[in-house]
Amino acid sequence: MSLRKRYASIAVFAALTLGGLVYADEGMWTFDNLPLKTLKDRYGFEPTPEWVEHLRASALRFNNGGSGSFVSADGLVMTNHHVGADTLQKISTKEKDYYKDGFLAKTHAEEAKAPDLELNVLIGVEDVTDQVNAAVSKDLDDARASVVRRGVMAKIEKESLDKTGLRSDVVTLYQGGKYSLYTYKKYTDVRLVFAPEFDVAFFGGDPDNFEYPRFDLDVCFFRAYEDGKPAKPKHFLKWSQHGSKEGDLTFVAGHPGRTSRLNTVAHLEYLRDKSFPLLLDRLHSSEAHLVEHSKKGKEEARQAKEDLFGIQNSRKARVGGLKGLNDKTLMARKKSDEDSLRARIKSDPAKQAAYGAAWDKIAEAQRVADSIRIPYAMIEAGYGLDSNLFHIARTLVRMAEEKGKPNSDRLREYRDSALESLELDLFSTAPIYPEFEAAKLAHSLAFWKRLTPDDPILAEVLHGKSPEQAAKDLVAGTKLADVAERKRLAAGGFAGKKELEDPLIWLAQTVDPQARAVRKIREENVDGVQTAQYALIARAIFADQGSSVYPDATFTLRLAFGQVKGLEIDGKMIPPYTTLGGAFEHAAKHGDKEPYRLPESWIKAKAERRLRLDTPLNFISTADIIGGNSGSPVVNKENEVVGLIFDGNIDSLVLDFAYDDRLARAVSVDSRAIVTALRSIYGAEGLASELTGK
Repeated sequence: MSLRKRYASIAVFAALTLGGLVYADEGMWTFDNLPLKTLKDRYGFEPTPEWVEHLRASALRFNNGGSGSFVSADGLVMTNHHVGADTLQKISTKEKDYYKDGFLAKTHAEEAKAPDLELNVLIGVEDVTDQVNAAVSKDLDDARASVVRRGVMAKIEKESLDKTGLRSDVVTLYQGGKYSLYTYKKYTDVRLVFAPEFDVAFFGGDPDNFEYPRFDLDVCFFRAYEDGKPAKPKHFLKWSQHGSKEGDLTFVAGHPGRTSRLNTVAHLEYLRDKSFPLLLDRLHSSEAHLVEHSKKGKEEARQAKEDLFGIQNSRKARVGGLKGLNDKTLMARKKSDEDSLRARIKSDPAKQAAYGAAWDKIAEAQRVADSIRIPYAMIEAGYGLDSNLFHIARTLVRMAEEKGKPNSDRLREYRDSALESLELDLFSTAPIYPEFEAAKLAHSLAFWKRLTPDDPILAEVLHGKSPEQAAKDLVAGTKLADVAERKRLAAGGFAGKKELEDPLIWLAQTVDPQARAVRKIREENVDGVQTAQYALIARAIFADQGSSVYPDATFTLRLAFGQVKGLEIDGKMIPPYTTLGGAFEHAAKHGDKEPYRLPESWIKAKAERRLRLDTPLNFISTADIIGGNSGSPVVNKENEVVGLIFDGNIDSLVLDFAYDDRLARAVSVDSRAIVTALRSIYGAEGLASELTGK
């Protein structure tokens, strides 16, 4: 089926969910509000509290945006290769490219420390809605209320941190309908154990990304340490002896990043017409630049590889999401459902008084967002200042100012409860490549100039120079690649003028007033309004439909579930499983050329008949997942690992806005392929035994 036709189909089906029909496998459920009745009624399975607690305590969140899980009593952590790729890139050198060639530590002593990786395991969830709402008096407008709300959230987090010593985050759920305090145990001594070669972890490359069938060993193992020794988690997931089979009920515990299923039509139209097109312009431009930069040489390609992968992945995901938003059937159905809800509210004077204006206020917030869209993107979101060194400079400049304020008045990322994690990233020992930094910064400055050539802030940044020369001078003159210099500046603040001699500190200070100004507008008149008004819409939905509604994704721990199930496209049934043998056939079909070239280790293992070619490699299920679920464990009813989420198919990209299980599928690495590869391809018998207990 053509991509256009497939999107039309998914939009029709997905739109049905917006009218009150909820598919049985739908939902990214918080662990304190699981759909136990649905599971029992449809699958005859009701998880016990002990089952839920075990899975919750085994699941991990990666600070780089992915998920993972404990899979041994010695702190072994499983995730995706593409989640671990950031670390692989940072520990690689010109001589040793672990991202490309893979990595295996056969002893604990050989495990490589990640320079800035933080893992979080959820310890507790507490409803603090009443505390947050009590601080916001009814006479405050939305802008002022957002300031007060952020202040009380910071206060709750600080009190929790002081009391427990745990990472403490107040999470906004239902776009403001509920607030929960999430407390996490942190692991910051994390070491790499195993990663396969890039060619098999991302076999099929960009052409096969978000497609199915797939043939990827997208897996990576780390180990968490405490006090210099492997961690001993109380809970970890055991390995399934037999894996899964078609029709099996499976569960996914992970951290989906963000969905927009509760968004109003006006909000979705802003994403469709303004936000996504600007983002895609930037992604297409950056992708083209990184491709050209990579052609300069092998080392340039190595340095750019992780950035390029991330850009390409984001570009394809956003293109898919935009196609969904451009589908007239989906948007018409969304509008019809919204109009129906608003009509029911209008028929009740009390409800109309309480909730009726919410949609119009959110629509006005989109107009405000559009008025600052370009400057916000360029100088606050960093579209025009793409440089790790610049972001270090900005963090130092803002830290010096924010630390002098009361905790409740600071920018969210500088609150006391977040500083330790912020400093882990700030003082990372990951290598910085000056020429690559200058190239990225030059390109982003040129992008900024193309969009707003007469911007006075940009003119001050360039000082009459070309973007290329300005970027070269800024990077050449800075000392911020030196971690010791960062620590010196962070400790001493900016009391003297010497720091101003660093050109990137100067740059950060130059753009910061305007960046803070547009951020303030965004936080108070867009985000603040949306938080307040979506809270009212959430209450309206609860009043209309009851409380059995799951919140949109917020990069917090969620449980999804679904069956191992194939799909039908144009009358052809696509089986749920692919095999190791299928990977070799797929490579041969494409002439064994990149990105369809299997590593030499795989070719040798096949030639020596060390592989069972019918071993399942990847499989699909109807689980409701989205970006951020990468690295999530897939478990069976016995809470045993049967797979590892690494992707969704092309039809899953509309799941940002609505769910459907007709065509959308979650794609996983099969647990049997992981163990087979470790034993039969990589000679990692010790690691395989640690996983399986055999």
